[in-house]
Amino acid sequence: MDVQNEKCIMIIDENLPLGMAANTAAIMGISLGKEMPEVVGKDVFDRSGNRHLGIIEFPVPILKGNAEMMQTIRKRLYEPEFSDLYVVDFSDLAQGCKTYDAFVEKMTFVSETELRYLGIGICGEKKKVNKLTGSMGLLR
Repeated sequence: MDVQNEKCIMIIDENLPLGMAANTAAIMGISLGKEMPEVVGKDVFDRSGNRHLGIIEFPVPILKGNAEMMQTIRKRLYEPEFSDLYVVDFSDLAQGCKTYDAFVEKMTFVSETELRYLGIGICGEKKKVNKLTGSMGLLR
C-alpha cells in the first residue's frame, strides 16, 4: 500500500452527543483496522523501554456530516467507481443493539434506505476519497 496516495476519513453526524460521536469513531476505526492491518505501523518503544502499540501511519480527518449527506455518500459508495474503497458504516440500528447477534438479525429485515447513518469511514485512493468528501468541513 502506497501511504502517500492513500487517504482515510471518517464522517460523523455533527448532531450526535460527544460520547456517541466518539463511540461511533472508535467502532469504525476498529473495523477499518481489522480490514487494513497494513496501515498500522510497528510498535514503538519509549526511552524507558515501554512498548506502545503501532498506530495508523497517516492522519484520519474527522469530517462533519448529517443524516441526509451520509445517506447520499453511502449510496454513491455502492457505485462501481468506488468499489475498491474500504468502507465501514455505523447506523442507528447498530447503535440500538445490545449484541452483535441482534444486529445481524435486525439487519436482515431492513433495507439500506431505512438506515440512518451515524458515521461512515472511507479509506483508499486519495483522489476517490476526495471526490466524495473534499468539500466537507472538519468536525470541531
